[in-house]
Amino acid sequence: MAVEQAVERFIARWQGRVGGQERANYALFLSELTDALGVARPDPASAATEENDYVLERVVKEIGRDGAVSRRRIDLYRRSRFVLEAKQSRLPGAAKAPLGATAGPEPVTRGRRGADKAWDVLMMNARNQAEHYVRLLPEGHEPPPFVVVCDVGHCLELYANFRKDGKAYDQFPDRQGYRIYLEDLRRSEVRERLVKVWNDPLALDPALHASRVTREIAIRLAEVSRRLEAKGHATEEVARFLMRMLFTMFAQDVGLIERGGFSALLAECEAAPARFQPVVGQLWEAMDKGGYAFGLKAQVPRFNGAFFRDCSALPLDKTEIAELRAAASYDWREVEPAIFGALLEKALDPDERSALGAHYTPRAYVERLVVATVMEPLRADWATALATAERQREEGRGAQALKTVRGFHARLCATRVLDPACGTGNFLYVTLELMKRLEG
Repeated sequence: MAVEQAVERFIARWQGRVGGQERANYALFLSELTDALGVARPDPASAATEENDYVLERVVKEIGRDGAVSRRRIDLYRRSRFVLEAKQSRLPGAAKAPLGATAGPEPVTRGRRGADKAWDVLMMNARNQAEHYVRLLPEGHEPPPFVVVCDVGHCLELYANFRKDGKAYDQFPDRQGYRIYLEDLRRSEVRERLVKVWNDPLALDPALHASRVTREIAIRLAEVSRRLEAKGHATEEVARFLMRMLFTMFAQDVGLIERGGFSALLAECEAAPARFQPVVGQLWEAMDKGGYAFGLKAQVPRFNGAFFRDCSALPLDKTEIAELRAAASYDWREVEPAIFGALLEKALDPDERSALGAHYTPRAYVERLVVATVMEPLRADWATALATAERQREEGRGAQALKTVRGFHARLCATRVLDPACGTGNFLYVTLELMKRLEG
């Protein structure tokens, strides 16, 4: 109750305070935010810069091309946790309004996607500035997992990079949830997320949860695979069957088919194993063509790509169905598709694995290669296009600026990526995901 009351006082005190002086307000705002979250306030700054691991106005040095040294200041820095850049937006028409804003009343949903593009530009520039400060951190300070952008009295934006290379930070946890408005602090899960950003950011790394789930599910799938192979089923036949099972589990948890329906079907089949093969086979036939699935007692959409063209299900006994039902009980929304390869690899007979090309590379290794070979060139192209568009806009050539941005987007959409050793598709999936993040 005390936490909720502190949050309400904080929201009431700060919400709607636009147009103030950023330098005058941001330190107080952030200090009171830490109080509301129940985390430690920043420490007093020391004259010895190397001791300033959690301070406001953390000084970093930038060396210019001519060798001149400039002192920059990070608004709030916590070593190995985050770099935070603060801004304070203003009402359109007020002094120092963001470039492109027009006079008039502020939109009710100021700053929400599409409501005020100039405000989005302000926040994007703040994000770029924060990422630049990451690159200026002194030797011995590894890039923190988070970059935080703050609009005083309005919202926070979270960007994460758990690779510790400091090269690019992505919206966290996703495009829908990375922006936290003050009223969102009333939600306990949002407060818990921010507390972890402050105190234990690596606990938010989705790879940690994914790896645990991978191991637990893989044990169950391996048992099913072993039993089916012992009955004489070919390894490739078992692999394809298990992949159809995995996709169906994922589909129910992300809402592509009725939520919980497949788990309920497996529970029914566990009690009557003879039903499994015909009922699941008919479900997959419906998913291939679109239609009514009797096992789910519901219509299902058509899944293209011919994944379910082979809709045959293998006959299973009660123990095997129980293992699959247990695997389906996990929340597959928390399992990224990139680990499907790991599940398959661990479930297959090792002697047959190389013949199927089912080799899995951990996501961290995949990202390092994809970022260096695909994303860095694309981000450089985008930076060039953005700089060109901003110059064109400042020159009053708005239509040309829009054409420049759309031209980059067209080139991004036309980019083709070759994975010469494609096994389970992890490289291609991660590449697509990172390209979609760049698209925004």
